[in-house]
Amino acid sequence: MTARPEFLNNSLIIGAHPDDELLWFNAILHLVDEVAIVYRSFWAQPDLAEKRAKAIAAFPRDGVFCLDIEESGAYGCANWASPEENDVGLAFTLEWRKREVKRAAKRALGSVGLPNLLVARRSVLDAYRENFELIRTRLRPRLRADMNVFTHNPWGEYGHEEHVQVFRALQSLQREIGFKLWMSNYCSERTLPLAMRYFQTSPGGYIRLPTNKQFAEQVAQVYKDHQCWTWSDDWAWFDEECYILAPDQGKEPEPQQHLLPLNMFTIAP
Repeated sequence: MTARPEFLNNSLIIGAHPDDELLWFNAILHLVDEVAIVYRSFWAQPDLAEKRAKAIAAFPRDGVFCLDIEESGAYGCANWASPEENDVGLAFTLEWRKREVKRAAKRALGSVGLPNLLVARRSVLDAYRENFELIRTRLRPRLRADMNVFTHNPWGEYGHEEHVQVFRALQSLQREIGFKLWMSNYCSERTLPLAMRYFQTSPGGYIRLPTNKQFAEQVAQVYKDHQCWTWSDDWAWFDEECYILAPDQGKEPEPQQHLLPLNMFTIAP
């Protein structure tokens, strides 16, 4: 009998949104001990939380649970051409203020009796900041020094501010607790400038594994059946994935540096 690899001992995937655990950790999704999903609800889609809960309950493996945190709605708020990292994830452009003006207008219209207006209960900036501490609070009791934790990379795969935040929260917890923090190897043209800040002269070794396309299709179908699949229907799974121990905070790229093989793909503008 083949011994269980050390990197899978006491292993946990932590994905931001339902289906992230599949999209970026396909090769190990059927192998890890547990799977945690951070976000479940989003104010702009009132029925989304229930759909996601049903999908998680129907997941074709045991040990999958959700932290039940509300999404901040931060997608699209960072400057990906020149991203600015901070302690809670990424700094926002003026986009968040534009959204706040719209939120204030909706609240005003709602106060004069216009019905059925969906309005966020807090600004996207406040939600993003508050979620950082909430993620830390809900994950801390579940983490131990002897664990192998797999999560998003610090550039958020294709460029999602909440993916970056989950990484940053786990990086801060790793410094407190001492578990091994592994990251995914997906990257897009939008996030390459940020990814390059993590290239190193002598990076550590990485793990390369074949993806499990059959299980991936099975999980994807669960999300599609419950109408909460977030990705492209014609997505083609990569043949392999790589994982590496997460590097420290990024810096300006230098010549002749590298990190690990990247699964590069493009996204719609």
